[in-house]
Amino acid sequence: MNELEKNLDLLSLFHFILGGFTILFACLPLIHVGVGVALLTGAFNSSPPPPAIIGWVFVVMGSLIVLGGWAIGGAMIAAGRMLKRRKSRTACIVIAALECLLMPFGTILGILTICLLTRESAQALFDAPAPSPKIAKK
Repeated sequence: MNELEKNLDLLSLFHFILGGFTILFACLPLIHVGVGVALLTGAFNSSPPPPAIIGWVFVVMGSLIVLGGWAIGGAMIAAGRMLKRRKSRTACIVIAALECLLMPFGTILGILTICLLTRESAQALFDAPAPSPKIAKK
């Protein structure tokens, strides 16, 4: 295993880790969804009750943030699998570019991934045909 393959495996591991943390922290806005549902159901005893639109804003915005975080985290985990299997170099570069939005760790990981995948040696590694499975002889 050469240095490039070791670096790709390391990037793959970091994609798995950061993707898991992204999914975990994307669950925090579920608190806003809960507050929105509580506002809509009248769980807070306030007189007069707040307008229903406020509850819907909490529910919709919280849900969008959670789903977006889960999608980005899932894409990061998928990129980690693709890096490990040396498949879909272009998809890995696109996901790495999206990771740059998640400062500071996503930016660092995205830039390192883009720098490594734009090398000609990495392109040759991804373009190489997959090794055929060995058939055991009796």
